[in-house]
Amino acid sequence: MPAGTRSAIGMLTDFFAADDIEATARRTGFVQRTSKITGKLFLALVTFGTWSEGKTTLAQLAAKGTQLRQPVDVSPEALHQRMNKKALAFLQDILRQVLAKLQCLTPMGDDGLFAAFPKVYLADSTGFELPDALHKTFPGAGGSAAKAGAKIQAVWDYKSSLFDHFALTPWNIPDQKYVDTVVSLAQKNILFLFDLGYFKIKSLAHISRVGAYFCCRLNHQTNIYETVDGHVEPVQLAAFLLTVAPDCLLLEKAIFIGATEQVASRLIAVRMPEAVVNARRRSARKNAKKKGYTPSQAHLTLLAWNLFITNVSLTIWTTATVPKVYPIRWQIELIFKSWKSYLHLAALT
Repeated sequence: MPAGTRSAIGMLTDFFAADDIEATARRTGFVQRTSKITGKLFLALVTFGTWSEGKTTLAQLAAKGTQLRQPVDVSPEALHQRMNKKALAFLQDILRQVLAKLQCLTPMGDDGLFAAFPKVYLADSTGFELPDALHKTFPGAGGSAAKAGAKIQAVWDYKSSLFDHFALTPWNIPDQKYVDTVVSLAQKNILFLFDLGYFKIKSLAHISRVGAYFCCRLNHQTNIYETVDGHVEPVQLAAFLLTVAPDCLLLEKAIFIGATEQVASRLIAVRMPEAVVNARRRSARKNAKKKGYTPSQAHLTLLAWNLFITNVSLTIWTTATVPKVYPIRWQIELIFKSWKSYLHLAALT
């Protein structure tokens, strides 16, 4: 029996008692009498049991049944007949049980970094193409891109391992617009970690206004300001960084973001290794050449640094802590990658 099938059955057995699965199957009407297609078998075949293929036929599902330690010989036609509203009710009930169990899990996360925050929201999106026939419901990005496409917008709490927001949207809704929905979740002391796709000054201002926190990269085109002799003046960031001593690898500066919003923030700059800087600058010049312009000297200067902004106070995070916190955002990227690699999320007909 293939290892994938064995592990699928084992995972279900570990998470659910077999009697609980069958009780759910009977309660929802999926199983009404003795049958080869038990609740446990059906659940394995249509969830974990399909991980090995992006597109699984009924014949392939039926074949999986014959690979069990105690083989079950079912026909594709029999499986097709069981895929009805009662099967849907059964799977929905099982999903509700899964979510209820997850709610009871011990909160995760590094308390050394996140003890001050009741929730740590990792916000991101992932997109995938859809068949052209769905372009009216899920229009693509336009231009030379696919005619139809969808995005999953997700906000995952790192401490509880639960999604507090999850939505399927058309591809043509930009993240910078959808971030308004994301930050509507903001409450006092909650922390948001997100990438440049969600960077929007008004959203940062909203997070700060309700007493929540943000940590993200700085968009280098953003106007930033500082207080000098009681007056707010613009910061020429590239010029400022050129004055920093070559042996200074990490620095912090108090700034305000946006001419109108003036969101108080800490700017943390991390000098990058020379090899990384050179690679970034080659890429910037190559991309600029394709688009018919030359990158500015200021932009090339900024590529020597990783630039982060946060409104988390210095009493909670030291300067050196911020660059350690931000990479945790990649956890949600890994979730998306697992969905596409193992669940074949994008393999839709």
